[in-house]
Amino acid sequence: MTRKGPSKSADKTFADGRLKVARAFMKAAQTEAALAEEADIANPIVSQTVQAAIAYTDALTASVAGQVNQQDHAGAVKALRSALGKRLPGEQERRLARILGEKDAAQYSARPKRISEARRLLADLESYAAWAELELARTR
Repeated sequence: MTRKGPSKSADKTFADGRLKVARAFMKAAQTEAALAEEADIANPIVSQTVQAAIAYTDALTASVAGQVNQQDHAGAVKALRSALGKRLPGEQERRLARILGEKDAAQYSARPKRISEARRLLADLESYAAWAELELARTR
């Protein structure tokens, strides 16, 4: 059994709402990435990418386990592992951890993120989101 951190109960309505939010954050990141020029600072794109991944993870854990993570965002990976167990592919677990690992640097650091970094992270999100959408469809 996987240890999980603090969590709160969440129902189908919450899961559905978080899924809508996840899609909106991803769309915003995709739009900003499409409009960005190579010299632009990409921290907002990375931030939206991270927020989308968190919202997708909340939708999954709420749908499958009726719980969402209430700890630091790194705890979301543990919550997802706890909810899905062996159904969580290692590739998706690593992808989520990689995305969440950029949160502090994108939102609190003075170092500007490059567009190339943001686009790589966005590609990770798109893969994670496609997998999450399939998993969520299985729970309906």
